[in-house]
Amino acid sequence: MIFNKQTAKKTAELLLQIHAIKLQPSQPFTWASGWKSPIYCDNRIVLSYPPIRNYVRETMAKHIEQHYGKPDVIAGVATGAIGIGVLVAEYLGLPFVYVRPEAKGHGRQNQIEGYIEKGQNVVVVEDLISTGNSSLNAVKALQEAGVNVKGMIAIFSYGFGVAINNFKEANVTLHTLSNYECLLDQALDTKYITTKEQEVLAAWNASPSEWNAL
Repeated sequence: MIFNKQTAKKTAELLLQIHAIKLQPSQPFTWASGWKSPIYCDNRIVLSYPPIRNYVRETMAKHIEQHYGKPDVIAGVATGAIGIGVLVAEYLGLPFVYVRPEAKGHGRQNQIEGYIEKGQNVVVVEDLISTGNSSLNAVKALQEAGVNVKGMIAIFSYGFGVAINNFKEANVTLHTLSNYECLLDQALDTKYITTKEQEVLAAWNASPSEWNAL
C-alpha cells in the first residue's frame, strides 16, 4: 500500500531522475533469478544524492510515526536497506539494528546485528519489495528474537501479486513510498516512456516469470 499519490509521484520522479530505476522495454535486464525484466531498480543510489536521500529519510520517518507510532527500534534489511535504515533511525533519534539473510557461520553467529530487547516495538525498513520473501525472512528473525514487529516501510514495490499474498499470509503490514503503477504513470507523464512501452511494461508486471520482450 502506498501512503498517498503525491508521495508516490514525487518518489517515482526522483528515482527516475537519478537512474535508481531504469526502464528498458526493448533491452531487458536479466535478474539473478533468471527473469527477463524491462526494469532495474537499485535504490542504494539514493544514498549518493543528499537532497533526495534527505527526502526519502524524512518522508519515511514521518510516515512511520503517522501509521505505526514511534517504535523503540528501527531495523534495516541487509544489505540494501542498511544505509537508509540508519538515516531514518537517526532522524527519529532511535536505536538501529540490521538483519542478515541468515545467521553468520562464525563468531557470535548473529542474524540480527545490534542490540535489541524482547518486547520492544520495531518497524522494519526495506529498500525494495519484489516477492517479499527476503523481507519477510527478516521479520521472522525479529519475531523469533521476541520483539513486536509493528510493520514494514519500503521505498518501492513492484506490486507483484505474490508479494501481496505473502505479506497477507504473514500478517505483516507494508507501506511503500511508491510502486510500479505510480512509476509507470509518472514515466508516461514526463515522456520517459511511450504509450506502447507502457503497455509492454504493464504486461511484464502482470506475469514477470513468463514475460518476453517485444
